[in-house]
Amino acid sequence: MTGNRPVRRAQLISTFGVGAMIDLPNDESLMVAGLDVWPFTNTQIPPQWLVEDQRLAARLGVAELRLPPDYRTGFGVANPKRQIPAVRFPGWHYCPRCGDMNLISLFATGRRRCKGTGDSDCAKMPKNRRPFLIPVRIIAACRRGHIQDFPFDEWVHGGNATNHRLRYQALGSSASLGGVQIRCLDCAEKRTLAGSFEFNSESGGPLTRMGYLCLGSRPWFGDRGSPGKCGEHLRTLQRGASNVYFPYTVSSIYLPLWGEGLHRQILKVLAHPIYWDFLTSGLIDGRQVDPARADQVAKQMDVNPAALTAAAEQKLQGKTPTAVDEENYRRAEYDAFLFGEGGDGRDLLVDIVENAIFSGWFRKYVRRVCLVKKLRETRALAGFTRILPPEGQRDPRLQSPTASRRKWLPASVVKGEGIFLEFRLSEIQAWLERVPEAQERAGKLEDAYNANRRKRGQPPRSITSKYLFLHTFAHLLIKQLSFECGYGSASLRERLYCEAGSAPTPMQEILIYTASGDSEGTMGGLVRQGKPDRLEPVFLEALRTTSWCSADPVCIESFGQGTDNANLAACHSCALLSETSCEEGNRLLDRGMVVGTIADPDVGLLSPLVRRQV
Repeated sequence: MTGNRPVRRAQLISTFGVGAMIDLPNDESLMVAGLDVWPFTNTQIPPQWLVEDQRLAARLGVAELRLPPDYRTGFGVANPKRQIPAVRFPGWHYCPRCGDMNLISLFATGRRRCKGTGDSDCAKMPKNRRPFLIPVRIIAACRRGHIQDFPFDEWVHGGNATNHRLRYQALGSSASLGGVQIRCLDCAEKRTLAGSFEFNSESGGPLTRMGYLCLGSRPWFGDRGSPGKCGEHLRTLQRGASNVYFPYTVSSIYLPLWGEGLHRQILKVLAHPIYWDFLTSGLIDGRQVDPARADQVAKQMDVNPAALTAAAEQKLQGKTPTAVDEENYRRAEYDAFLFGEGGDGRDLLVDIVENAIFSGWFRKYVRRVCLVKKLRETRALAGFTRILPPEGQRDPRLQSPTASRRKWLPASVVKGEGIFLEFRLSEIQAWLERVPEAQERAGKLEDAYNANRRKRGQPPRSITSKYLFLHTFAHLLIKQLSFECGYGSASLRERLYCEAGSAPTPMQEILIYTASGDSEGTMGGLVRQGKPDRLEPVFLEALRTTSWCSADPVCIESFGQGTDNANLAACHSCALLSETSCEEGNRLLDRGMVVGTIADPDVGLLSPLVRRQV
């Protein structure tokens, strides 16, 4: 973020994106400001900060994707000391010595010392020796994504704002919130924080009962809100709680569109908005690139003029990405893997393994294996929610990272490799017809999952047996790969290709790929595991180790476990991964769909392979 408050670029896309609070050393709490005040918002962007992914930009409705600026120092460094702006939140701070509370401005530039007012111990100390104030532990937020300071003044005075002096005191009688008391120094009113976290989604909590509703505060835009601006129930939260911030990060596997087979330097020229605008602002007959303009750019960027002209016309006449929903967006990636798109010198290189060299039992269930020797994933921050995770790009609770019309979004790029498996649709359909209990099992999980969603005001979601099988098997394969070849499970990631309902061309594929930003797993190690002599033993071992969990029979007989009871036979001992590796946050998993259960060993798609090994 700054020289003495460092934050990694990738964290600005996820954990510490716009609107997130960052706890820093020396008891500081800052919130990342909106994109409107980030460096180069209204000026020319350095080309090294641009991210080339037309598909993702079109889907998110922006002109550009950009890497967050990095803080550089040293002689001759371009764009030195670029900082990501932040505001100071929460505003309420207290003195760790005397407990006096102060409401600090969002735009305070440094730490504040205790003022030492009244009869406090700090009043007797020199000003430059008084303790630094520290931020309070609790804040308030609403389901629409607004966040504000907890109303301590109103809490003490029964809903009335008095602007009296307050003191934060730890009574020592309890480690709970009942042991924390807020006392007014002007009128001697006092109240502990006991009960401040009580909340009901319909009637609200204690703040609602005293008539205090959400002000619509958006501190990341410098906006503290005002009465009547929102009016939702406020919920008291711990400052560092996991439900204070849910980033909506959209990921995309880069696909070569118009640029297939072009030189990397020419692609860089055509991806730069200034050069592209220059080349297209003087088209001949509105369709052809002016060779004179192409020659000027070619000399400046040291590329072949004829090749640049041809590539520019190819881009003009080539595929233009359009905004699509998630399912159709992934279908384009699905097609690219199945047809082996990409090539040398590109960010996508797919080799299709000849299926005949696999064993018969493997070919029965797996139709195709693709070795993705090179891929590039782009992850863009498109917004965030609070209290509950986002439900997609059209979620009305989604807060935008910019107050103005979005022209660009921050993004990060991860390059790696992967294994793509396509299962046989005919075998899956035969399984579902042969074993109706599999659909009944999926129906029970779907009912329990949607019951919790309805309680939170979220729309229901369709969960199929095929999706549960693909998702669970992806987890099992990742865990086995981490055991076999030393990958950390957090360095591998899943990407599922499965239609939500009926579709003319069903999808039943999984992609396991390297997802960490370091060099782990990016030197061909994962792709090598996709070859027949390695993939088949890993496949069988994953089934063998999963057929019995150390928590069985409790795990395999479970009717609901994990977050929201959204899993059946799946726990930390058998199927759960690091949450960064899972698209569903370790939900919607069931080993029974893969290897069967004790009561019904044939309910799993791959149950015959499990019996084959016994």
